Amino acid sequence: MSRHAHPLTAEDLIDRALAEDVGPGDWTTQWTVPPHTRARGRIVAKAEGVIAGVDIAVAVFHRLDPSLSISVEKPDGEAVRPGDIVIRIEGTAHGILTGERTALNFLQRLSGVATLTRQFVDAVAGTGARILDTRKTTPGWRELEKAAVRAGGGSNHRFGLHDMVLIKENHATAAGGLAAAIARVRERNEARLEVEVEAHSLDDVAIALDGGVDRILLDNMDVQTLTTAVRQVREHAQRTGVAAPRLEASGNMTLQRVAEVARTGVDDISIGALTHSAPALDLSLLLDIG
Repeated sequence: MSRHAHPLTAEDLIDRALAEDVGPGDWTTQWTVPPHTRARGRIVAKAEGVIAGVDIAVAVFHRLDPSLSISVEKPDGEAVRPGDIVIRIEGTAHGILTGERTALNFLQRLSGVATLTRQFVDAVAGTGARILDTRKTTPGWRELEKAAVRAGGGSNHRFGLHDMVLIKENHATAAGGLAAAIARVRERNEARLEVEVEAHSLDDVAIALDGGVDRILLDNMDVQTLTTAVRQVREHAQRTGVAAPRLEASGNMTLQRVAEVARTGVDDISIGALTHSAPALDLSLLLDIG
């Protein structure tokens, strides 16, 4: 779990998900399966990917039946191939059957995030660039999805609006310009939060450098402009003796393009798709009775 405070805990999400799915009762299971029937279940990968969300999947089953015996074969961050067993479960068939869909919903969604993240991480291997997530997360799932990004080998950007300053285009417009926005932050940043500025041009980069920010987000720039921006920042650092801010590229990032962007020399590449567009990893639960 993240160190950051968050109003929805994993336990809250499990309770809501089970209330949504089970409601007043799983009548199919209760009416077709004798109550003391014993079963062995196994969650199996049906595609290649990276696992994430194991703990919350296990917690779903234990919320329904604490007596279930569960062993984790593939913890978060482990790669899987079709046929690999991720989790084994033994105990009452009722507990396994009723928890199946909710547990798989968590596990498939989060493993999809980890899998897509790993693909981007592998694509930039050897460049030194980090793959970052964004705040484009499923409402209420941010802590889980950011943990899934870490399981895939990525790194987390800010958790929310409270733990970092990111001056974006609309902030600059409302403040009367980028320089004015930076100045106002510097006057009020008593907590010394890290400050990042979104730059859409090389002129914006120059303003950010003059403002002494910690990071510059190079938004929707082509590779040539990114390369020029990296050189501009490094030359400024050499000229002034001030440490260069971290450079983050963002916007229209694809697996086909990300390696070329990484080779420009940026430190970080943030990708909203990691959490807003990751396809679920194909997993299923197989059951044996007895």
